[in-house]
Amino acid sequence: MARLTLATNNTHKVEELRTLLQGAGVEIAGLENHPQLREIPEEWETLEENALQKARTVHRVVGGPVLADDTGLEVGYLINAPGVRSSRYAGEKATYADNCRKLLAELRGVAERRRGARFRCVLAFIDPAGKEHLAEGTVRGTILESPRGAGGFGYDPVFMPDGHRKTFAEMTAAEKNGLSHRALAAAALRPLLERAFGRP
Repeated sequence: MARLTLATNNTHKVEELRTLLQGAGVEIAGLENHPQLREIPEEWETLEENALQKARTVHRVVGGPVLADDTGLEVGYLINAPGVRSSRYAGEKATYADNCRKLLAELRGVAERRRGARFRCVLAFIDPAGKEHLAEGTVRGTILESPRGAGGFGYDPVFMPDGHRKTFAEMTAAEKNGLSHRALAAAALRPLLERAFGRP
């Protein structure tokens, strides 16, 4: 089975993508054996540019096929913030809870109809030949007034996808993986992986 290095130190993302890409003929490895890549730069203004930057950075060090993800929560009322700064919205060392608290503070008093948001995930894949590919998934929803649920990570406790009555944090892993932005991006990526690694 081909080895695919995932350009992240986030164990939640590694586990999600392992599940989402099961059966694609790849063994996904994180960066636990590459301490020199503990901090991967995210210096650009779009998810696409950041995902490619991370993939290229890891590819230079590790070699071989690499997959990188950049994900952002875009809230219309906040002119698509936090966007590319989603993971550090409340500061460079912010926790998930810190970021959620800041987001809810920014939206305090805002009516439900104006709390629309979308999660976007962009996956950048460098294939065995060194060619670069992009895949994207988007899911729309609403930011709640207070967190709900103990599962998931990031902004999952405050994001309720359209057409559902649970936040991502209230869903089982299987429920979330059936509709999330990362699931949609992984589904778009799967044919590229299968072609790159010679699967029928």
